[in-house]
Amino acid sequence: MLTVNAYAAPSATDPLVPTTIERRDVGPTDVLIAIRYAGICHSDIHTVHGDWGPITYPQVVGHEIVGEVVEIGPEVTRHKVGDRVGVGCMVNSCRECDNCRAGMEQYCLKGNVGTYASVDRDGTITQGGYSTHVVVDQDFVLRVPESIPYEKAAPLLCAGITTYSPLAHWHAGPGKRVAVVGLGGLGHMAVKIAHAMGAEVTVLSRSLRKKDDGLALGADQYYATGDPGTFERLANHFDLIVNTVSAPLELDAYLGLLRLDGTMVNVGAPAEALPLHVFTLFGNRRSFAGSGIGSIAETQEMLDFCAEHGIAPETELIAASQINDAYARVLASDVRYRFVIDIATLTGSGEDAA
Repeated sequence: MLTVNAYAAPSATDPLVPTTIERRDVGPTDVLIAIRYAGICHSDIHTVHGDWGPITYPQVVGHEIVGEVVEIGPEVTRHKVGDRVGVGCMVNSCRECDNCRAGMEQYCLKGNVGTYASVDRDGTITQGGYSTHVVVDQDFVLRVPESIPYEKAAPLLCAGITTYSPLAHWHAGPGKRVAVVGLGGLGHMAVKIAHAMGAEVTVLSRSLRKKDDGLALGADQYYATGDPGTFERLANHFDLIVNTVSAPLELDAYLGLLRLDGTMVNVGAPAEALPLHVFTLFGNRRSFAGSGIGSIAETQEMLDFCAEHGIAPETELIAASQINDAYARVLASDVRYRFVIDIATLTGSGEDAA
């Protein structure tokens, strides 16, 4: 077993603290990764606060991970020592159910093994990327293209694929009108990716405070949902709405913005139930859907797409000692647009990123 430095949540209410955790020995098909950067996702905060249900503490979160391979098992063929790689939101699945066999392991019918707060194959609780090293089966390790800036790549492993997957599935592209609800960690990636796909992109946000940012990121239009006139002006307008916010919305109002056969897809995950009136769906034969991350193959496709189109997240690099402050800022919507932890600051080596 390898003992490594980490930052963990001791409870749902206490600040995260430095600690050590154990990683399993490298098995025949495993890859040992020295983590260089880890993104902070709103899902991390929801998890440690118990918003999505009880978890086992202490818990190390973080499922936006990039680093380099430092050891491989004897049967590993996909990666070699020195490779620049990434790990996203899952680290295993049953490999046997219909969805896994179809290459959609994110929808494993037995439940995929999450990168953190999940029961691993050996019965232990998985611990995430706020740590110096992680051991992952080769089939769940991604190749990170060299052209993507190393210190910016981590958020692509969650924010990137979470938005790329529905945009690809619902065929965002030339001639399609796409709305992105919320311009945060997920939303800013949705804007960049939809723009690169060739869609006409509109941001729907509570105010016009980030309008200049949204247009610079690739949006064609930007509207404030706090203005009632927005919903009248844009009625029956969009082919696809990607809702990235993790808070309740008046779904009927947003669904009314969809044109014939349009779809609103949720990628934000509020803890509360979201009510809607089914008659809103009858008009224009609208659909309301959800989408969860993407498969390993699709995540690699996303990374290659971002490399080809020069897409990277907008990030703020922080030291490990700033994690709790970063959590507070995320909850206050005071980040543009993703915090990334310099994992060198967990070991005492390298420059403090503060």
